[in-house]
Amino acid sequence: MNTDPDPGERLLQERLEAIERRLAALEAGSLNRPVIPAAAAAAVPPVAVRPSQPQSSASIGEELEFEVGQNWFALVGIVAVVAGLGFMLAQPWSGLPQWVPPAGGAAAGVLLLVLASRWRGTYELVARFFWGGGLAVIYFSVVRLFFFGQPSALPADTAWSGVGLFAAAMSVVAVGYHRNSIWLAGLGLFAVAASSLILGGSGATWTGLLLMAGLVALLVARRNWDALLVPGTVLGPLVYAMWMLNAPQLGRAPRLVADGGAGPVVLLVHVGIIAAGYMLRRGVKTEGPLLGVGSALNCALGYGVFLLHTVGAYRGALAELHAAGFAVFLGIAIAFWLRAQSRVATFFYAMTGYMALSIAILKAVNGAEVFVWLSVQSVVVVATAIWFRSRFIIVANFLIYVLIVLGYMVAVKAESGISLGFGLVALASARILNWQQQRLELKTELMRNAYLASAFVVFPYALYHLVEGKLVALAWVGLALFYYLANLIVRSPKFRWMGHATLLLTALYLAIAGTSRFSPAYRVLSFLVLGMVLLVVSVIFTRLRKRRESGGSPPAPR
Repeated sequence: MNTDPDPGERLLQERLEAIERRLAALEAGSLNRPVIPAAAAAAVPPVAVRPSQPQSSASIGEELEFEVGQNWFALVGIVAVVAGLGFMLAQPWSGLPQWVPPAGGAAAGVLLLVLASRWRGTYELVARFFWGGGLAVIYFSVVRLFFFGQPSALPADTAWSGVGLFAAAMSVVAVGYHRNSIWLAGLGLFAVAASSLILGGSGATWTGLLLMAGLVALLVARRNWDALLVPGTVLGPLVYAMWMLNAPQLGRAPRLVADGGAGPVVLLVHVGIIAAGYMLRRGVKTEGPLLGVGSALNCALGYGVFLLHTVGAYRGALAELHAAGFAVFLGIAIAFWLRAQSRVATFFYAMTGYMALSIAILKAVNGAEVFVWLSVQSVVVVATAIWFRSRFIIVANFLIYVLIVLGYMVAVKAESGISLGFGLVALASARILNWQQQRLELKTELMRNAYLASAFVVFPYALYHLVEGKLVALAWVGLALFYYLANLIVRSPKFRWMGHATLLLTALYLAIAGTSRFSPAYRVLSFLVLGMVLLVVSVIFTRLRKRRESGGSPPAPR
């Protein structure tokens, strides 16, 4: 009996097996295998398909080794070579003519530049490091011309030393600009700062400050090298601080230097030019971390060093210098607002300017009147904050206003009516905020209510100290009537509530002090006046409610 399968069945079975192999291959991810005939596929054993494997640890280690060997060693190597040449140039070399060490250093620097030029196609990374190393060695060689020799090749106490050092530093910046290399330009910026520190004099410090600020602004405007802004912001106040302390890096005894006021003015100019650099950058119309951090640093470091120096060494001109500081910082805030609508930068510069104005007022005005001028300044701040559309300035100014009021209450024992001015300032600030509410984009009336609450506290406090104790209740009743009159003028329910609260405060005061401390005549008068005012207010509100229920309504409050 023949048991061989039918040829048709055998062909069908082979095709089914081929299809199964094909599906297995597809499931395993082998999508690119060629399609083969079914008969041939039956004879081809299935191929095991391996999924893609991650990069092996050996490959990762090899890549890391190349990174360390090629990049890190090149950087550390050129730093070591430059440091070695710098230490060599710093030696006195008393047995040689003093022009030989700087000449040898310059030759070594030129050799590094030649190698950098020749290797820029084959060893690009090393060539870039050689450019920086060669320029640094040439700068050290110029320094060696005037310093470290016994004696030096050229005298260090002449104007030529400053010209030589700053020219060498500027040449580094020029090469960086020509080669479109931001890190070479940054190296030149550090060389300018180093020149100021090495020379240590007033003229060198001021020259360095103006050069650094001008270079940063120029490079940002021409090359869009925003990364130079933060180093430029930090280096200027650092160099100024070392000069301010009598250049202790040169071995001098630390003390505050006073030069007639020119130094603080130059520092303000430096701050202004650095701020202009932030405004000149391409993305100035958008807020970002660079603008926020840079503005905070420029204000904190620039004005911080300015404040320390002027308070310590320029007491006689403190008011004038800080008035100039107010003009500079507020001018920068206005410029940022007009050019970029920047709320962060505007806030930092404006608040720094207001701080300078406060110090100028504290110095210029003596006695308790200083609190009057500080409170007037608060109104000015509110007005400018509305123009800047800055809720941050409004909140900060209110906190400062509260501190001024508390400081007055603690420091001044004999009340002279100044605290009444605080209340008027609070009312004026609240009205300005209400008037320009849409411009300021306030979502709530929190700050306006805060100023009104301040007025509610300050006015009773002032009257309590200004009038005799037996007339306090009558004065407070008059204050409540003033609030009701203000409500009739501005149509604001907030003033009505302040009048209500003042009457309740008066009743509480009479309940505590009126029954025991007043003479019979003033006790009767106070209670009668308070009672009659409360009854009149009650009658007025009764008539208003009847008018509303009968279809009429009082004018809409504002």
